[in-house]
Amino acid sequence: MPPYATYVLSALLRTNAWVFASPSSVQGIQAKAVSLPHKAHDRACTVAGIEGLTLHGLRRSFKSLTEWLGIPAGVVAHLMGHKPSATAEKHYTVRPLDLLRIHHERIKAWMLEQAGVTFDATKGATLLRAVA
Repeated sequence: MPPYATYVLSALLRTNAWVFASPSSVQGIQAKAVSLPHKAHDRACTVAGIEGLTLHGLRRSFKSLTEWLGIPAGVVAHLMGHKPSATAEKHYTVRPLDLLRIHHERIKAWMLEQAGVTFDATKGATLLRAVA
């Protein structure tokens, strides 16, 4: 995860063990975790005064904005969780996690720059940990 995303997520108020908690969720193993993120997204958009922005719209924007940086389309598709579509992508292209990380960090740095956000990754303490 890029350092800025880690920083933002670690600063969120916690009500339970989940990063995105839901006091009303009761779905099996996911109990008390957000399972339908569009509701929280809609509330955040309302608070921010943004109309018509969907989660899918955010994905389309991510894909479109990566073209400004010349990020290879296959890398962007991989970052977005898409399966390889071409034969060469399926059988001959190997992308190590470190390669994806480099491109993801370039994308994040450019987006923060465009938004005028100053962030020093060396000062962003992380409180997040991986759970199994």
